[in-house]
Amino acid sequence: MTIDAPSPTPEDTFPRQYARTQRYTVGQPRSYAVAPDGSRVLFLRSGGGADRANRLWSLDVASGTETVLADPAALLDGGAEDLSPAERARRERSRESSAGIVGYALDAAGELAVFPLSGRLFAAGPATGTVRELPVGAPVLDPRPAPDGRWVACPTVDGALRLVAADGSAERVLAEPEAPGVTWGQAEFIAQEEMGRDRGHWWSPQSDRLLVARVDEAPVQRWWIADPANPAAAPTEVAYPATGTANAEVTLWLVDLEGRRTEVVWDRTTHPYLGRVHWSAGGPALLLVQTRDQRGHLLLTVDPATGATSTLRTEQDPVWLELFPGAPAWTPGGALLRIGDELGHRALFADDRPLTGAALHLRSVLAVGEADALVLASAGEAAEDWTPGLVGLYQVPLDGSGPRLLRTGAALDAVRGGGTLVLSQSSLEYPGRRAEVLRDGEPVAVVANHAERPVLTARPVFRLAGERRIPAAVLLPTGYDRERDGLLPVLMDPYGGPHGQMVVQAHNAHLSSQWFADQGFAVVVADGRGTPGRSPAWEKAIAFDLAEVTLADQVEALRALAEEFPLDLAKVAIRGWSYGGYLAALAVLRRPDVFHTAVAGAPVTDFALYDTHYTERYLGTPQERPEVYRAHSLIEDAAKLERPLMVIHGLADDNVVAAHTLRLSSALLAAGRPHTVLPLSGVTHMTPQEQVAENLLLLQVDFLKESLGLER
Repeated sequence: MTIDAPSPTPEDTFPRQYARTQRYTVGQPRSYAVAPDGSRVLFLRSGGGADRANRLWSLDVASGTETVLADPAALLDGGAEDLSPAERARRERSRESSAGIVGYALDAAGELAVFPLSGRLFAAGPATGTVRELPVGAPVLDPRPAPDGRWVACPTVDGALRLVAADGSAERVLAEPEAPGVTWGQAEFIAQEEMGRDRGHWWSPQSDRLLVARVDEAPVQRWWIADPANPAAAPTEVAYPATGTANAEVTLWLVDLEGRRTEVVWDRTTHPYLGRVHWSAGGPALLLVQTRDQRGHLLLTVDPATGATSTLRTEQDPVWLELFPGAPAWTPGGALLRIGDELGHRALFADDRPLTGAALHLRSVLAVGEADALVLASAGEAAEDWTPGLVGLYQVPLDGSGPRLLRTGAALDAVRGGGTLVLSQSSLEYPGRRAEVLRDGEPVAVVANHAERPVLTARPVFRLAGERRIPAAVLLPTGYDRERDGLLPVLMDPYGGPHGQMVVQAHNAHLSSQWFADQGFAVVVADGRGTPGRSPAWEKAIAFDLAEVTLADQVEALRALAEEFPLDLAKVAIRGWSYGGYLAALAVLRRPDVFHTAVAGAPVTDFALYDTHYTERYLGTPQERPEVYRAHSLIEDAAKLERPLMVIHGLADDNVVAAHTLRLSSALLAAGRPHTVLPLSGVTHMTPQEQVAENLLLLQVDFLKESLGLER
């Protein structure tokens, strides 16, 4: 199986190409939607590896013909994009590094597609091929059309929620902020960063009203992020809810098309987090609200006339409860479709009736039909053929007759409508992603992929390492010969923490690891306890002991793999970013007998500086468990450093703020411990800047080789 992809330019090195193509995502089709009758597929794609600006495309299913519906260059008359600070923040939360059209929304009939571009609102007709700008009184964020296609609801950068007629004939303000820091119709920081909820308004199936989140950031402490390279620039004020401090106040309102509104009432003192909102023709509006410690969920229904709520279901877990994409939801027949762990494995339920067994570990719900649901699931630990790094697309009948496997692969995703299914996946057999269009189960088209072909080929070997059967991938230098080359210095290359699965059977996922291997290392990627895709017990084993458990599994994987692979345990390096950066620094501080040098990128060094929803799920609050926070602080361990450590941090990072690295550096200096700090001016938690991303790879390998006494 191959993908027609543009070849790299002759002068490309891997670091340069990897950076320029945004990790080979530029030119790759994405964000698929299928018309309800199955006749058209919409998607986003740029022109290729040198073009970051996505266009909106339509594929005719009958002929396989692709047509551009909306081109940013034409709509902006060739001008540059102008992004508001609010739009930049939204993109940072979603790790969106592309340009042009980065998202769109459809009405129920698939006849109206709306999208923002440089704060302006555009509407496209997929059937007619027309695009028009709709006038709005302020730059827009996240516009969504009513199911009947007559109106578009638009949160705007001034905090208001506006209603715009789809024909451009009218505009009105449905709600506007009563004070600074108040927004209507937008998701708050925590929802976007940690809950997987990126929206703050939802249309009724009848198109006559909306559920709208009102967010008040007044209770949230203020931090200021400065740009030291530009001292004339004022620091940016950020409302950051650090663990143990106040969150934004989030309320929910029913708002009709005239702006009349009624508050939706539930006990926000016990369940302050608005985790999920679902409103479909299958039943009344459905809310999932969470306790602050995330051990309790309430599923509530909303009376559309009064805003009163009724409790449909109460859920409890002694460790924590997860939030899942696509669930809970109503089936068309009115059953509650949900994912739960109460049977000891992660199953799909219709009301209280399990639809899947222990052989599957549910990941998400993709679509719900009259008779079935499309879901993604890993093989459960009870499965005889459990294999790391794969996921399955399953059709699950709602009558309980058992799931049917449609496809197995890596990073699977699917959308469907009217007998048409678009299935997108990655594989070890080819670079990038392949998107196949099926009609009534038969392949009819493949969406063209314009991403560049990488200049190197990744060759991971997968194992289940040690007594815990830790999923791991090992990459050796291209052309390695054991008799000729002998043992190799080791580079552990983990994320290793919650919500980050690195050991996947996809080619591009291992490209940077292969490049490090080709510099002379044996690279090991290990997904220890706490990483997703295996079992609830595996994920929850890290509760209140995040550091020791995740570090112990890296050590176990390393030692087990050394029994089979040519790993020189006298020369072991470790690198990582974000949680992986924390793990890398933790490794040289607490296990210098195993790890001899580390590169820690954007590490959390003091969890008291990280956000509420993530940190309190795993560690509790610093007020309740101060000893847990001390046990997880790298700053407390600064005096233990005896190995070379490079710490890299973007000074504009508003997720893991640069104070983490600066405080660790100060503690290391106070303890007289030499170390290297690489500050990145103007860089956030992502590193989308081409030159920065390219040189970071080169600087890391130089540092690691020098630290281990290797030839550079």
